[in-house]
Amino acid sequence: MGVKKVSVSPSSELDVSELLRGHAESLAEYFQSFRARFSAAPPRLLNAIEYSLTAGGKRLRPALVFECWKACRLTRSESSASSRSASASAAAIELIHTFSLVHDDLPAMDDDDLRRGRPTNHKVFGEAMAILAGDAMVTLAFEIIATDAEAASVPALVRELAWASGPEGMIGGQVLDIDSENVALKLEQLQRLHSMKTGALLTAACRLGAISAGAGDDALAAVTAYGKHLGLAFQIVDDLLDVTSTPEQLGKATRKDAGKGKNTYPSLLGVEGSRRDADSQLAAALKSVDQFGSQGDVLRALARFVVQRDK
Repeated sequence: MGVKKVSVSPSSELDVSELLRGHAESLAEYFQSFRARFSAAPPRLLNAIEYSLTAGGKRLRPALVFECWKACRLTRSESSASSRSASASAAAIELIHTFSLVHDDLPAMDDDDLRRGRPTNHKVFGEAMAILAGDAMVTLAFEIIATDAEAASVPALVRELAWASGPEGMIGGQVLDIDSENVALKLEQLQRLHSMKTGALLTAACRLGAISAGAGDDALAAVTAYGKHLGLAFQIVDDLLDVTSTPEQLGKATRKDAGKGKNTYPSLLGVEGSRRDADSQLAAALKSVDQFGSQGDVLRALARFVVQRDK
């Protein structure tokens, strides 16, 4: 699996969709090898993993890995950095993201019946198999980095992905989300929750790409700031879509947050206030990658896409 070369104009949403599609095709080729690569695994487990892993989605996190790798690679005097680590990291972060969706949909969590326009994993394979498929995806993510990334990058990549996924990252954010149901949060508390639950993995995607490119401190700091602002913008838009879209548009249930007493940006700031906050986070994300010049055009296009998307 290599990094797809896709031509993108900075302001074109259509081209960004094309870029995401190109990276998704690369991932699909990678994931298709799983059946042969893990041939000793129980077929029903592989079926459950493949069901969710091949269900589509934007593949935003892998795209951020690849595009941050490209932007940071070009800042180095020697620009021949291999794409092996970026490719392994892109596959690994999508496995972690997909595991989180499978577990989020379980009756003990969000109890959802629909994901990406079709029945959720536990509705097809049962709760026990959905739990095990999610568990397996976590271990596969780290095995892929350990096996397929360049050896010198493996410790830093593993540490990055583990932190972003763990108790101070995505999983910790999920705990804060559960604990805050029917509890009114202040804006700073809601931002902390979402910077962990959603933002940590998006930021990690950017950092994994930079680490894979051997980025210097300045470039790493730039993509880190970009990822943090992008993560908050993404969640604000997600919250907005939950109250302004239909299940048919999103491919999943809508308007469930209010019924469960969850804290959202629209409930705290209103729809217009949330849109202003998303625009503010977008502006900060765009400013964060100023140092890349034209090499950051795709990252800017991706950030605009996140805020302007309708699903």
